[in-house]
Amino acid sequence: MAISAKKKALLTVSERLFYEHGFRGVGLKQIIQEADVATMTLYNHFSSKEHLVEEVLKQREERYWSYLDNFVRDENDHPFITVVKAHGTWLKEESYKGDMFLRAIEDYAGTDNSIESIARSHKEKLLQYLQQAAVRLGEENHNDFAHYFTLLLEGTTSMTTLIGAEQATEYSLAMAKKIVT
Repeated sequence: MAISAKKKALLTVSERLFYEHGFRGVGLKQIIQEADVATMTLYNHFSSKEHLVEEVLKQREERYWSYLDNFVRDENDHPFITVVKAHGTWLKEESYKGDMFLRAIEDYAGTDNSIESIARSHKEKLLQYLQQAAVRLGEENHNDFAHYFTLLLEGTTSMTTLIGAEQATEYSLAMAKKIVT
């Protein structure tokens, strides 16, 4: 089913504002104003701010996986090297200020909604994705291998805020090459 232009505008503006200012730092009034929609339009699509945050996270996750899959499909390097490259490019282009999913876990821990669960699920999917790739490659201890690379990617994400995506990715690629050789 196609998404309406107004809903898409709400999601796009909300993601940008939440990423730039945090989930708690942005109110619905600002989102409505910047998306140039009526208040009722927002509530016709989202019953609450929490529901909007949930949809933003789902949309961002879908973009991440699509991005990663497209990058991996078009590369000839070792799959884990390619994943590190793809993740680094994502950080440079989409996540230069840190990880929106970790922020969601921090901001919504213990609250009565699905936000924390959606964010944690994204992290679990990354581990599972890497476990499946390790199994396909015939890695003897695929579980440990996937954990190494999950930690490597998460560390790269954290270091992006300190040293930038390009340098963090360079270090991660050097480590990844040592792990796979």
